[in-house]
Amino acid sequence: MAKQKEIPGKSNKPLSGKTAIVTGASSGIGRATALTLAKAGAAVVIFARRKDRLTKLLSDIEKQGGKAITVVGNASYSEDVDKLLEQTLQWKEGGRKYEIVVVNAGRGLAGGTLSSDNSQWEEVYNTNVLGAAYLMRLAAKYFVNRKKGDIVVVGSVVGRNISPFSAFYGSSKFAVGAIVEGLRQEICAHGVRVSLVMPGIVKSEFQKVAGYNEDNFYQGIAHMGKLLEPQAIADGICWLLTQPPGINISEIMIRPTGQNYP
Repeated sequence: MAKQKEIPGKSNKPLSGKTAIVTGASSGIGRATALTLAKAGAAVVIFARRKDRLTKLLSDIEKQGGKAITVVGNASYSEDVDKLLEQTLQWKEGGRKYEIVVVNAGRGLAGGTLSSDNSQWEEVYNTNVLGAAYLMRLAAKYFVNRKKGDIVVVGSVVGRNISPFSAFYGSSKFAVGAIVEGLRQEICAHGVRVSLVMPGIVKSEFQKVAGYNEDNFYQGIAHMGKLLEPQAIADGICWLLTQPPGINISEIMIRPTGQNYP
């Protein structure tokens, strides 16, 4: 059987001509996703609080032949989210539009209702739930008017299966998962796709910032073996974005093979 001839530029640049926004892009899953989408041909708007990290990521994207701009801000502040979308629509090289929004910015918190630091509860919900919902709302309105678009939200396996290590954080991911599915049902008739990506345990700065240590986390997962790298989640996001327009991968859960729970 004759091998099918590849169309030049088609197979390796499936997101060519599209502009993607990635929040929480300074490290971990966000950074890997921005690099991966740029490699797939998208012009990428990278958003996070740490300017130095964004500058380095911008350089790395440009070195691989991609296009990107940086927007510095806090995903839990509505005025910063407004600025993000305004600057995206003003970006000439991005076509003054966007087709993809990856809602990745978030933070963890070790412990449950009794053991977690309750002085951080509000910040967790402002970032993981309210900030995420605000960006989803604005992107959804824009995409409904255009009759197309992709909203991808990074949740967590603990937003479906609660964990004794991070039950309070998990509650925020339960909440955002409900918002994602409700939004999907609300706007799917307009040709807009909404997807929830639920990573298992990924090696990144996330654990340190969340307050995980040997006693409250690492001893309990030692039996799981090799953990995920951020690239595994980035590849999953890119895969669902490159499906035909009539297919919405509404949920995917990506775990290390050895992760038995959550």
